[in-house]
Amino acid sequence: MNNADEKKLNPIAELRQLETIIDKTSESLSTQNDLLKRRGMTLPPMVLDVLSKIRTDVAKLETSLVNEQTELSQLRALANMSAQITTSLDIDTVLGETMEIVIALTQAERGYIILKNLDTEELEFRVSNESGVFGTSATTGEKPQISMSIVSEVIDTQQALLADNAFKDERLQGNQSIHNFSLRSVLCVPLNYKGDTIGVVYVDNRLQAGIFTNREKTLLEAFGNTAAVAIANARMYTRTENILEEITRVKELMDNIFSSVGSGIIATNSSDAIETFNRAAGEILSLSPDVAIGHSVGQVLQKAALQLSDQLATVKEEDTAQNIELTTELPDRGRVALNLTLSPLKDANDNTQGITVVMDDVTHLQEHETTIGAMKRILPPEMVDNISDIANIQLGGVRREVTCLFADVRPLITLKTIAPSEKLQIINQYQAIATECIHEVGGIIDKYMGNEVMALFNTQLNPQDNHAQMALECGLLMRDRFIELYQTLSIDPDPHYYIVGMFTGEATLGNVGSFNRREFTAIGNTINTSKRVQENANGGTITIVQQTLDHVQRVNDGNLTYDFRERDPIYGKGLSEGMKAYEVFRA
Repeated sequence: MNNADEKKLNPIAELRQLETIIDKTSESLSTQNDLLKRRGMTLPPMVLDVLSKIRTDVAKLETSLVNEQTELSQLRALANMSAQITTSLDIDTVLGETMEIVIALTQAERGYIILKNLDTEELEFRVSNESGVFGTSATTGEKPQISMSIVSEVIDTQQALLADNAFKDERLQGNQSIHNFSLRSVLCVPLNYKGDTIGVVYVDNRLQAGIFTNREKTLLEAFGNTAAVAIANARMYTRTENILEEITRVKELMDNIFSSVGSGIIATNSSDAIETFNRAAGEILSLSPDVAIGHSVGQVLQKAALQLSDQLATVKEEDTAQNIELTTELPDRGRVALNLTLSPLKDANDNTQGITVVMDDVTHLQEHETTIGAMKRILPPEMVDNISDIANIQLGGVRREVTCLFADVRPLITLKTIAPSEKLQIINQYQAIATECIHEVGGIIDKYMGNEVMALFNTQLNPQDNHAQMALECGLLMRDRFIELYQTLSIDPDPHYYIVGMFTGEATLGNVGSFNRREFTAIGNTINTSKRVQENANGGTITIVQQTLDHVQRVNDGNLTYDFRERDPIYGKGLSEGMKAYEVFRA
């Protein structure tokens, strides 16, 4: 203890010494009075009464002096601590120091700082101190057990509330939380800032009544006003910091976007001078930003062999965007394909201040589309369009119900006297018609076998619930188109050349081959049986068997628009008994 503290305590010590002297004097006089009584004498009655009154006055003086020094100590602590929290602009630091001060000033068992959320207005427990007689509480994530009705009343009235015996306080008799949480002493003061309550400081004691007095209430109210300003300033500083960080982040993001975006971006001002020319624009046009920035957009684009003067003028005059696709020769790059969008650049008031040019180099895309087009002339379009799906199908395949169609478009026996080169030309003519028909109804061509074609319906690449009916439609469409071809060629074959057969059942579909070379196909008894049906069909017919008919009937609930004419059963290699067969016509 330092000298200053000793001097502060001397008056109290002296009073206590005086109390001891008075007590001893009273005791001695009482003893002497007893002796005098035995001899028939007494002390004047005023002596002992005066000493007792002096003792009482000294005790009152001591209590008053202790209270004054305690209050003075609290006021000094309040001043020092208030200055301390107002020097920080970090919200967490301010709240933490505020809580320490509150506990020091009130000697509370528990303390909380509860603030309004700036966005939602909901109350949030920001700082808790529960290191009272029950020990430090564990962090459970649960809301502390305090009287929220007291908190709400303080916020609504903007007035402090002191309850020195909450159980007996008439104001709190209807407050169930007082009884549920065993609260005795409660002190809650508002944090008022510019006419608004931004939160509260709440302290309580669950065991003792009378812990808090009006002195603690007055002190905490005074401190609350200072704390509210400190908290508001810290919040304002934090929000300002966040706004500045967001502005910086957005600016850096925009800079990164312009520098890293794949599209070329050119922006001009109202005088047509280029103000923005990103990296991608330079790479596409083979020009450096130094050559572009500050120069006329028309001159820069002309230097890059882009004649866009008319389009630029249209954008300015009509205030509308222009989309342009062109192929041109660029210096240092050769032939390229570009997709350009020319748009008016508007300000916040919707006034045009310049022009933006967004360009995409689609040279590789155009080359890719050309390659895909060439592949589709060689491979089935469905396989080209779904090449990634085919690649993901593992070797071995899966079992799946399909309808397989085989079609002989022009039997070779009808071309015996034709030269080979002309024979191939004729077959291709018929195969082209069959291919179009298969694609129109959603089938996939599995393979061409000279004058024959095999098509699949309801594979992983073309799922169809009504696959048997689609195969049937494919055969009938082939008949219609071949008849048109006969009329174009002025021929009337009897019987017609085409022979179409199909079968519905389960097959194994997937990739066959090796890691380096694969082919999507279907194998199994369904495929073999389909071929048998076609081989045993007559020329100029579309033939199905019972399994395909059953599927068509099931999908259409028996409401069929076809004419099925029963024919002789089909026998073939691997078939133990004849299959019931039908020739199909449109109804």
